[in-house]
Amino acid sequence: MIIISGWLSVDPGVRDSYLQGCISVVEQARASSGCLDFALSPDLIDAGRINVYERWESGETLDAFRTAGPNEDQTAMIRDAKVFRYHISEVGPA
Repeated sequence: MIIISGWLSVDPGVRDSYLQGCISVVEQARASSGCLDFALSPDLIDAGRINVYERWESGETLDAFRTAGPNEDQTAMIRDAKVFRYHISEVGPA
């Protein structure tokens, strides 16, 4: 299993429009084979932060989905980002 987790930083005034522009990406990801979860969400404390969380069956299913990143307009809005790929070997109840 692969988990993609981290955050994007945008100007607070454009965060909502950035997220609105991502709706179709979230829909496409969730409909993709191998996608177990996919979410982009506004942070509750930092008005310019967008939390990223994805969970995929494998690196292959993630790579099959990843044909492109954000469009140019969205890329221009990102001020900073810290997003990492985690390879998970075991999963159990919390």
